[in-house]
Amino acid sequence: MERLTNKEEEIMQALWQLKKAFVKEIIALLPEEQHYNTISTIVRNLEEKGYVAHQAFGKTHQYYPTVSKEEYMERFMGLATKKFFGSSYKSMVSFFAKEEKISADELREILELIEKGD
Repeated sequence: MERLTNKEEEIMQALWQLKKAFVKEIIALLPEEQHYNTISTIVRNLEEKGYVAHQAFGKTHQYYPTVSKEEYMERFMGLATKKFFGSSYKSMVSFFAKEEKISADELREILELIEKGD
């Protein structure tokens, strides 16, 4: 599975949310106004990479993700954890705590989830 660019990830976020969409529907969900041809090209690139497939309706295509958000997150969060934290999730959580990106209350909630097995 190939790593996506920021723009490709943005488009995938829209597709994961919509489940199936035409390019115009994807554009409507993007935070900034985008040119139709640009987004269409990126979606076709995502299809070449195996992240997206389409169903044809005459000359137009409805796109849908072939990789789930969970699959993508699992793959690339694992790589980021390995690259930046030596595969240590403890080091990763510790980093976010030191940077004040996660609160003590949130850490307690995480511990509760772990203890419950969720």
